[in-house]
Amino acid sequence: MLSFLLTAVLMFIFWFSLSGQTKPLFLIFGAICSLLVAYWSHDLLIGKMEKGPDLKKFIRMITYLPWLAWQIVLANWHLVYLVLHPKMPIDPTIMRYEHDLKTNMGITVLANSITLTPGTTSIDADRRELIVHAISRKTAEDLLSGSMLAKVREIEGGARR
Repeated sequence: MLSFLLTAVLMFIFWFSLSGQTKPLFLIFGAICSLLVAYWSHDLLIGKMEKGPDLKKFIRMITYLPWLAWQIVLANWHLVYLVLHPKMPIDPTIMRYEHDLKTNMGITVLANSITLTPGTTSIDADRRELIVHAISRKTAEDLLSGSMLAKVREIEGGARR
């Protein structure tokens, strides 16, 4: 029940931040949609919560977001370079990206972070690897450097390897 309520609140905050609507009818529809999304997906976003929320994991996730935002900015600049370069040095590739993440949350955060970063898209994810499309050799090499994986490992509960 707690994961349902937390998901509903997060969905409503997200909806409100995107829409900015303050009329009562829109707020009611936003709340209804948030409740429906939470009902269908609360176990995917937060998972089963036998104990209280893990405050350390939450704080690690919050500290990860500015780093991810910076990676998105850098990737956008790289895409601008690729598009405006006279020879358009685009070299798309599909690669297997092995990981050692243990939780569904960690795998989901990694896959979504890859997809949010322009120039890369997660195509498939499982317990051992992700299938990723990269638009250039540099974006593939940046991903293979492992910095994003290391950051997600920290969220999961500390670095391994």
